Amino acid sequence: VIIIFGLLVSIHEWGHLYFAKRAGILCREFAIGFGPKLYAFKRNETLYTIRLLPLGGYVRMAGEDPEMIELKPGHQIGLLFNREGNVKKIILNNKAKYPDARIVQVEKADLLHDLYIEAYDEDGERVRFRVDKKAEFIQDNQAIQIAPWDRQFGSKTIGQRALAIFAGPLMNFVLAVVLLIAFALFQGMPVNEPKVGAVSPNSAASEAGLKEGDLVVAINGQPVETWEEMTEIIQANPNREIMFDVERDGKLLTLPITPHERIGQFEEKEGFIGISRPTEFNLIGSIVYGFKQTYLFMTMIFEVLGLIVTGQFSLDYVAGPVGIYTYTGEAAAMGIFVLMQWAAALSVNLGIINLLPIPAMDGGRLLFIGLEAIRGKPIDPQKEGLVHFVGFAILMILMIVVTWNDINKFFL
Repeated sequence: VIIIFGLLVSIHEWGHLYFAKRAGILCREFAIGFGPKLYAFKRNETLYTIRLLPLGGYVRMAGEDPEMIELKPGHQIGLLFNREGNVKKIILNNKAKYPDARIVQVEKADLLHDLYIEAYDEDGERVRFRVDKKAEFIQDNQAIQIAPWDRQFGSKTIGQRALAIFAGPLMNFVLAVVLLIAFALFQGMPVNEPKVGAVSPNSAASEAGLKEGDLVVAINGQPVETWEEMTEIIQANPNREIMFDVERDGKLLTLPITPHERIGQFEEKEGFIGISRPTEFNLIGSIVYGFKQTYLFMTMIFEVLGLIVTGQFSLDYVAGPVGIYTYTGEAAAMGIFVLMQWAAALSVNLGIINLLPIPAMDGGRLLFIGLEAIRGKPIDPQKEGLVHFVGFAILMILMIVVTWNDINKFFL
């Protein structure tokens, strides 16, 4: 569960991180989870963290939140310089720990566009210092890199910002395709024709004499050309005898088979005869399968969303962390190949849900970028922030409700 969750969230946030950095945006933190830090390291301007609550992740880009540190007139600071004589560190407190720092009193500063500090030194002389683009504030012995305007999210073009946001869900779709291609390569690609794979002992198919390799050409006189057509007829006839026309070794046989009954995915009764779908190994076919199966997962998710939109909503259609944990555990117990398919389906789900135009989600942020493109100017950041805050609060409430429903469903 931890591996699957970590993979889905990491690849999603890596998409944001990669394209944000490609656009020149300063990414302050790449986080998996929320809450207190469990592990952290810094590399290439970015702090990578694993946090306590496994409910998602985020990439903190400069400019998305107000810059918290501001130099004001009268503020006494310490300055350390690089080899070019530009300010590389701005000491805000505990200046005694930096005996080499030059102590000055700020008169005015611009760390957004022109990158300078004007200040009075210890002799009362007014001096002007150039500030390095990667200079850092030092506060409570913690380093915080400055974010000039050209390193901030808002400074980039609409296309660059949209791509940085869209890249998260996009990487989830890419991950699904890769997982399904790997599944088809290692497990074999499901054959499309209605051919019989392995036959389960003591099954309806075994009792009727159906054998591996048989090709089903018709059922009850109705021609079948695909595996899906065959299974639909079988599932629609639990406990009812149906006639299979089967081709075996060039001969045509007719076998009466009565499908056994079981409860299907949506709690309905369905028939089954105990055969598996045969597979074949083919590189090109596996690649095609990866894309087609990803598209199939997408259509299934949109069908459920359609039920919700049309008022046929049920909490059983959605699952929170508890439900995902339970289902992932069940998939893992069935083997690595089932787990790969489940992870691909989860990844597609995560990508689509994030693209919905819901405040605080990637889709909501893309909606505001789209409105900016139409209006020719950005939405007021405070108003946008309020909308995202309200959306996030509603999502948290929904998650609590869904989690409680999952607990009742699986444990009570």
